Amino acid sequence: MLSDEAKERLRDSLGKVHDWPSVYMFKFILEPEEKRLQAVLELFAAETEVLRRYSAGGKYLSITVKEVMLSADEVVERYERASAIQGVITL
Repeated sequence: MLSDEAKERLRDSLGKVHDWPSVYMFKFILEPEEKRLQAVLELFAAETEVLRRYSAGGKYLSITVKEVMLSADEVVERYERASAIQGVITL
């Protein structure tokens, strides 16, 4: 879970570089285990653009998701939910 301090830093940073609503690009790294992958994908609408890229050895999967977010709070909330999934690294 994200600390309150980390959430506030993220909100401040997002407020400086985005005008809301805005397309936001989320990035995650995880071991390509189906249950974990599904948990990440369930954070987003079915029609959301999702790009997948495996590491050279296939041990890790990078997921990039682009979605229109209405506010920095929405982005923080999504990262908060993703950070609760065991084994998922949020970038």
